[in-house]
Amino acid sequence: MSRPTGSQDGFTLLETVCVVAIIAMLAAILLPRLPRETSRPRLEAYAVETASLLNADRTAAIRRRSAVATQIDATSRSIRSGSSRRVVQFPADVAIDAVLPQRCNEAPALHTISFFATGMSCGGTIALSRPGAGYEVRVNWITGGIEIVPRRIL
Repeated sequence: MSRPTGSQDGFTLLETVCVVAIIAMLAAILLPRLPRETSRPRLEAYAVETASLLNADRTAAIRRRSAVATQIDATSRSIRSGSSRRVVQFPADVAIDAVLPQRCNEAPALHTISFFATGMSCGGTIALSRPGAGYEVRVNWITGGIEIVPRRIL
């Protein structure tokens, strides 16, 4: 078999552009539907952001010389500052578990971590986790200090 002289094997530019356009359209349709889970570094960033918000509320309580209460709302998956409009919102794949006191300073705590003018707190722990990773943001009930502790999740 002989080929006609002058012909070349390969794809034309038009064919290549059409294939790239089809792949781009499929990617535009399918990529938004892929589940996006929170990565370990992003989960750690949520823990740091939560600790930062709690620390800002503690500092505000000391500066104002009055109590400040940080709201933890597991239903709306958020933590709301008691001293500013700052809110930390968590994605659906991050599990939130808060261990909070029932009463604080002789009053019901009602899903809050309270900081007092002295810097002290009634304490609490906020656990953030996803499969394979987790962090606890702990508020010391004596000192009001905040620490982040990694959790091993299987």
